[in-house]
This record gives sequence, structure tokens and C-alpha cells, in this order.
Amino acid sequence: MAETQSKLNRSDVESLVRDVLRQKLSGLREPPIERLKSYAGGAPHPLVVNVSARHLHVTQEHLEVLFGRGTKLTKMKDLYQAGEFASEQVVTLVGPRQRIIPSVRILGPTRNYTQVELSYTDGIYLGLELPLKISGDHAGTPGITLLGPAGSLTLNQGVIRAKRHVHMSTDDMAYYGVRDGDELKLKITGPCGVTLDNVVVRYHPKVVLEVHIDTDEGNACDLESASKMELIK
Repeated sequence: MAETQSKLNRSDVESLVRDVLRQKLSGLREPPIERLKSYAGGAPHPLVVNVSARHLHVTQEHLEVLFGRGTKLTKMKDLYQAGEFASEQVVTLVGPRQRIIPSVRILGPTRNYTQVELSYTDGIYLGLELPLKISGDHAGTPGITLLGPAGSLTLNQGVIRAKRHVHMSTDDMAYYGVRDGDELKLKITGPCGVTLDNVVVRYHPKVVLEVHIDTDEGNACDLESASKMELIK
């Protein structure tokens, strides 16, 4: 088993609720799920770079533990890739030091595994050592407690810092001359220009060309001020 249903006592829950309210009242806001920057370039599809904020994916079983029997994810807004969406449902993350991050949004649709994706900074705050992983690879990853309105559960693994990656279709891979699993560089030109190495190619025939980087990486290059973006070998 990769998880257990948590049995938090009343005082633990009350303490966590107070912490959530304190953070909300102090002005802590949930970051946007994605911040997109698009550049036309010469590829068959525009190059889109997406700054992906902290979020999680859940199984239907775990969704019902957190939100109640029969719960379905309800769409708040569509994401860039067809069929993917930010849901209305959010949870509180409880780290090993009892530090919390409230209002972490679940992305849909449900999956066959539960996974929490955080930035390096989030991991430091919670007291977690986050390995760089491709989505779905949970070997050697830490766990965390999830607190929802109907219940809580503790994952024994599944918390990652996602490797920067690029989703490509067949046409995109042909244009860039790469195969699934290859790595490219993302060169961002602008006032805070950087070149990010080790951008992993992830293939699916129906995806739209899109690079995913995390919040720390997006802030470091001030993506919104970028004047040009390109993928290079």
C-alpha cells in the first residue's frame, strides 16, 4: 500500500484549521495554476512555455476519502492541453514538521495514481527533500498528509519536483529531430534571460507543443518579460 487513511485527532485538526485561516487572513493567496508565454518561432506549432504552480493529481478512491463518497471533480477552468482542467476542489498539504500549505488545487481528470507536484521552495518550507522526477515515477519519493473537508490520508510516497519537460506530437518531434525521452535546452531571451538544460521530451500523438517549468524556474527567468523562447539541442 502506498497510502493510509489518517486518523488526526480533534486538536490536530483544529490546529491545522487555525493555521489555514491565519495564512489566508495574512494575505497568502493560491498561485495561478498556469502562466503561459507563447512564441511563434518556426515550428509547426507555437512554442508555449507554461509555469505550472503547485498542484496534485488524485485517484477516484482518494478523491472520495478527501471529499466524500460519490464525489466527482468539478471543472473550474480548462488547461492548455485538451481534456485537462483545474478543478474546484482544493486540499491542505501537511508536511512532516506540521507546516501546511492550504488551497492546493487538484487537476483533472482523475488518474490511476495520486501525486503531489511542488517547487523546490515548497519542499524546503514543508521540510521535504524533493527528488526531480518525471510524472508517475514515485520510486524513492517522500510522502505527505492531505487534508480535505471530508477526511484525510497520508501518502507514503508520490511527492515530486517535476522535471522540466516538453510535450510533443509526432510533427513536433520531426521538426526538432528528437525522440521520446531525449533532452533539449530551453533558451529564454529577456531582461532575466536564462538557458534551462535537461528539458525532457514527452511524446503523445494528440498533445499540443508545450514546455512545463515550475514556479521557481518561472520566477528566476521572469517569464512574462521574455522577448523570445526557443528549444535547442
